Amino acid sequence: MRGNKITKISAIVLTLLLVLTLLGGCSSKPATPAPGNTASETIKIGFLGDLTGSVSMYGKPTLLGMKMAADEINAAGGVNGKKIEIVEADNRGDKQEGASVTQKFITRDKVVAVVGDPTTGITKVAAPICQKAEVVLLSAGATGTGVVELGDYVYRNTLLDSVAVPALVDYFTTTLNYKKVAVVTSVDNDFSVGLTQVFKDAIKGKDIQIVADEKIKDGDKDFSGQVTNIKAKNPDLIFFSAYYTEGALFMKEVRKQGLKVNMFGGDGLYSPTLIQLGGQALEGSMVYVGFSPEQPTPETAKFIDTFKAKNNGQLPGLFEAQGYDAVVMLAEAMKKANSIDPKVFKAELAKTKDYKGVSGTITIKDNREPIKSPVYLLEVKDGKFTLKAKVPVKG
Repeated sequence: MRGNKITKISAIVLTLLLVLTLLGGCSSKPATPAPGNTASETIKIGFLGDLTGSVSMYGKPTLLGMKMAADEINAAGGVNGKKIEIVEADNRGDKQEGASVTQKFITRDKVVAVVGDPTTGITKVAAPICQKAEVVLLSAGATGTGVVELGDYVYRNTLLDSVAVPALVDYFTTTLNYKKVAVVTSVDNDFSVGLTQVFKDAIKGKDIQIVADEKIKDGDKDFSGQVTNIKAKNPDLIFFSAYYTEGALFMKEVRKQGLKVNMFGGDGLYSPTLIQLGGQALEGSMVYVGFSPEQPTPETAKFIDTFKAKNNGQLPGLFEAQGYDAVVMLAEAMKKANSIDPKVFKAELAKTKDYKGVSGTITIKDNREPIKSPVYLLEVKDGKFTLKAKVPVKG
């Protein structure tokens, strides 16, 4: 009997020691908070973009706008009692690095949302990663096709090519009386390929025809052959769907061969570097964007004044404005949902209607695509982008 009593007592003591050990182990190392976990001290939003590579002219200003929005939101009390923290990384304009950065944002930094990438190609790489992790991706720059189709956590706030191009085709044919156009596409650039297709679709049934359809690649420097072909067709306009570096060099060749025709393209051309590289050859060329500091709304005017005060009088551009709007839109969605959980606040983001952003009035449609109006058509005049026309969007 005594031996049985000792055995029972020993068993009880061992059980108690085991329980205490387990409790101590549980309390010594808290669980890593998942996205949206209220245990997080800040609301982390990742910046996905290029800071040192070939398209850093889009990434750097986007980040600047995001930080400005976060500072203003935090100064006003934050979101649901928490401050916003912008987590940044440089993807160097590389798709593989873009995927790696996105994964690190999710697994290491525990972001609740990612803003970016400003380019369509890297956005398409990041979107499936965010979708699988149930983290909101809001691109403040990707304008090409096939983006939001990648998942219901994927949004954007930029002026879409599919919205802008049809409006501008009407403007070119009715107001400027263009009849013949040469098309130039960078065949290894997702943005360029997609934009060219949008343009070709937009001119169907219109009184305008493609007289030359030339192909280039990103990084090309010699465009003499393509320009020679275009010269023989005598177009009214060159539709150039690629980026600013190649656009500048292309127009220098155009002028070298004596053509007076001007270039037109999307926000892939919208960079001071376009004018710096191309100089006088760019005079008269046009780009379309969803933002212009000229003829501003009250919201845009306030943003411009604040930005200039913080940046030595520098004027903000499209990507600063869209980066700013992206953070504010996410913050507003979290406030309305009373949650920082992406699974919860994404529904409020989807309800965005007539948001008076600094980059324009934004409504998110049922397919998570934005509608913005008007389209700002900018022309290079006296070495800088100036407003040529505000073209309304139909529908």
